[in-house]
Amino acid sequence: MPIGEFGGAPPLVAEVSPALTTPMYWMYEMGHASLNPARAVTDATKILFQNPLNPWSHTEFGKSIAAACELFERTTRRYGKPEWGLDTTEVNGVRTAVEVRSIWEKPFCRLLYFDRKLTRPLRSPQPRVLIVAPMSGHYATLLRGTVEAFLPTHEVYITDWSDARMVPLTEGRFDLDDYVDYVIEMLHVLGGNMHVIAVCQPSVPVVAAVSVMEAANDPFVPLSMTLMGGPIDTRRNPTSVNNLAAERGIEWFRNNVITKVPFPHPGVMRDVYPGFLQLSGFITMNLDRHTDAHKALFSNLVKGDGDLVDKHREFYDEYLAVMDLTAEYYLQTVDVVFVKHALPKGEMMHRGKPVDPSKIRRVALMTVEGENDDISGIGQTEATHALCTAIPDHRRVHYVQKGVGHYGVFNGSRFRSEIVPRISDFMLSAADTKPKLVAAAAE
Repeated sequence: MPIGEFGGAPPLVAEVSPALTTPMYWMYEMGHASLNPARAVTDATKILFQNPLNPWSHTEFGKSIAAACELFERTTRRYGKPEWGLDTTEVNGVRTAVEVRSIWEKPFCRLLYFDRKLTRPLRSPQPRVLIVAPMSGHYATLLRGTVEAFLPTHEVYITDWSDARMVPLTEGRFDLDDYVDYVIEMLHVLGGNMHVIAVCQPSVPVVAAVSVMEAANDPFVPLSMTLMGGPIDTRRNPTSVNNLAAERGIEWFRNNVITKVPFPHPGVMRDVYPGFLQLSGFITMNLDRHTDAHKALFSNLVKGDGDLVDKHREFYDEYLAVMDLTAEYYLQTVDVVFVKHALPKGEMMHRGKPVDPSKIRRVALMTVEGENDDISGIGQTEATHALCTAIPDHRRVHYVQKGVGHYGVFNGSRFRSEIVPRISDFMLSAADTKPKLVAAAAE
């Protein structure tokens, strides 16, 4: 979860007028508005130089003009929330339609169910999986590949977090405690017999939620909990992201990256960590790579290499679509997870009560890490095992995927071929409390 590696932003003046308390957001909105005339001219120019009736469209000069116009349009566009695009899947060799629908909703989240329209009943029930998506700047659709990989063999649900700028101020706050409450309530709505997968940032609130449920002897605790690339203990092999939080402290983030949502968004005057600042952090981590990718896009547009152009568009349509986070949630997460290391120190609180992972006894635990992860270093997720002391050894496993970074832990070819089968086997074993060769999943 990048938390500000883009450097310092202009400090804000607190609690004065909208024009003074929202300078970053106002300038961002004004910048987009000022580009509208240029974008209109660019779109018209692109159409002109792509028209087959225009002789110039068949020349390298004309193709270069059209390519430059598309590059300008894509780098100045505000990307909206992507569609899931998962209309079908294959279940037991049969192509099956999929309907994505909301089965539970609150102001800051919807619970989505990927309803597979099976044409014939299954011989045996398949595991039910709740995927808890990160609330760290991107939409839940970033996990499209994760969902797609599990759909053929699992009933899949996912958290669809709301963009804070779209939630009216009258709906109240949303912080880390609320996040934990949301996870617990969703598990209650799903009615038990569930497996939970937390991807990256949600690992901490998911462990907290399960700890709270176990302490209360809640009958709806999940059968298993799989944590993937999560910052459970960022003191282990700290990355540049972790070091930044420790060096700057919570007040730096409060004074430099929190602003208010401007009019005309529904969440006007809500304190947020803006998505465009988060995106700046994502991009500056690998600026050379993104620059080279856009240079390659220009060349491929001129050459007419449609496959490579489509792959670029598909990736960046998702990558550049970002959402705002509520200030209270963002700051509390930075403070609890990255500055105070409250969970591994045994100091994390939820609604005034301690969060104690040692209470977890009925839930099987699997942790997954990427060998080259530069966001959550090796060992940060594995640290969960040292906290969950009451889980029997035969109901826990740790797996490190060779040759992948942070994104490869939950997406890509190695995720589909090597990680997903191990998680699936682990879930099946987790439903049986007798000693099993669960450790085989780590081989």
